[in-house]
Amino acid sequence: MSTDSIIVLSAFIVYLLMMIIVGIVSMKKTNSTEDYFLGGRGLNSWVAALSAQASDMSGWLLMGLPGSVYALGTGQAWVAIGLFLGTVANWLLISKRLRRYTIVANNSLTLPEFLENRFHDKKRILLCISSIVIVIFFLVYTASALASGGKLFNTVFGVDYHVALAIGAGVILTYTFLGGFLAVCTTDFIQGTLMLIGLLVVPIVAYGFVSGDFASNLALTGVNYDDYMSLFSNGGEAYSAVDILSQLAWGLGYCGMPHILVRFMAVKNEKELKKSSVIAIVWVFISLVMACVIGIVGRAFLAPAVLDEVSSESVFIELINQVFNHKLALPFVGGLFLCGILAAIMSTADSQLLVCASSVSKDIYKNVAKPDASDQTVLKVSRLTVVVVALLAFFIAWDPDSSVMALVSDAWAGLGSAFGPIVVCSLFWKRTNVAGAVAGMISGGLTVIIWDYLPIMDGKTIGSATGVYSLLVGFMISLICIVTFSLLTKKPSSEIEEEFERVKIGKEIS
Repeated sequence: MSTDSIIVLSAFIVYLLMMIIVGIVSMKKTNSTEDYFLGGRGLNSWVAALSAQASDMSGWLLMGLPGSVYALGTGQAWVAIGLFLGTVANWLLISKRLRRYTIVANNSLTLPEFLENRFHDKKRILLCISSIVIVIFFLVYTASALASGGKLFNTVFGVDYHVALAIGAGVILTYTFLGGFLAVCTTDFIQGTLMLIGLLVVPIVAYGFVSGDFASNLALTGVNYDDYMSLFSNGGEAYSAVDILSQLAWGLGYCGMPHILVRFMAVKNEKELKKSSVIAIVWVFISLVMACVIGIVGRAFLAPAVLDEVSSESVFIELINQVFNHKLALPFVGGLFLCGILAAIMSTADSQLLVCASSVSKDIYKNVAKPDASDQTVLKVSRLTVVVVALLAFFIAWDPDSSVMALVSDAWAGLGSAFGPIVVCSLFWKRTNVAGAVAGMISGGLTVIIWDYLPIMDGKTIGSATGVYSLLVGFMISLICIVTFSLLTKKPSSEIEEEFERVKIGKEIS
């Protein structure tokens, strides 16, 4: 291993040890399931905002999105535009009412528990369905994060992909297992800050080396400058309205992401929540813009070489290596920026592990299988679940050619379609009932599975054949089913309606 590689490795080791220390310190403050899953509802505005957005963006922000822009051009930014609009709507419309409603709904600690309490579902149908949906799609989502980590270590250090996969999974597993939600949010705050610094510094420095030859360098890679820089061109071909709508539809997923929604539930009070919304929206805007810039600048900087379809997701890694290791001879600084990619990966994987753990231990084990289980027993089951889910995700991510973008896309669509419409309706439509909620979750989740996984159109999936993103279809079908089944069945009880009105017009609920 070269001297530069050893220096970069030292930066990684320092960073990883710091994350584990946070887990150990947080473990001392984790004494109950409310501490483990919601941090005792004590997050301040900065931690809530950065942990929510860092857990949201994942390795996709620094690998998937820059990679797609690098390969196909600025037109891929429609995904970023949709996500930004979804982020704004989530913080301004969903966050306050959800936090308030989860307290009114018997101090719900998880999204499945909130849905059960919101609709007074005594049969616990909603709890079981929502928990199953979470485990299925979060396995895929966690696998995408672990795959990102494997590619990072493989590209930077030449470590075998599978060994790299094991290293990343081991560290994430350690601090999530120990410290729960508090450890996850604290590390996410650190990781969100590191991600933002990397997103700002690296492309700006890289552009400084190619600014005078930017257009000519792009031409050397075989792309037409005007097409590549156009929002309405996708790999040299004109975007259709369906393409644009499908990419904007990514924003619909926000209101159905349990690992993001749980941050709203955990904020200290509504005053802190208001501050969080401003911080989060600014962070997301800067991050999405600069992630797209990385793809564009990376194409010009690395010219005339062109990364293939698989390795294009490593454009940010290549950019850091070339700029800081070779041109500026600052390998330790480059190592810290590479840690920003690791931060993006870890900040999502840890949150997904925790949400899966809460669904299995709190929603299924405690609320269905063993209602008399003690708090400490549930905590032990939670930690065991974190281990099992991490192992399953590890095997899903085993293929080194798996696409981070594709894995994230499928998981995002499944969660967004199953939960997004029912979260919106449960918060804003009083007439929603259990039948509508069940129909919405099942129809949304199944639509995505059928659309993305079953090759029923001449050997292709419907998504591949039509080019329409499954989230757009699944969200609409779920919404239609919620409204239809709610109107065709018995309206909610007066007690449920009174709780709805209390949340709607009430003062702040602590």
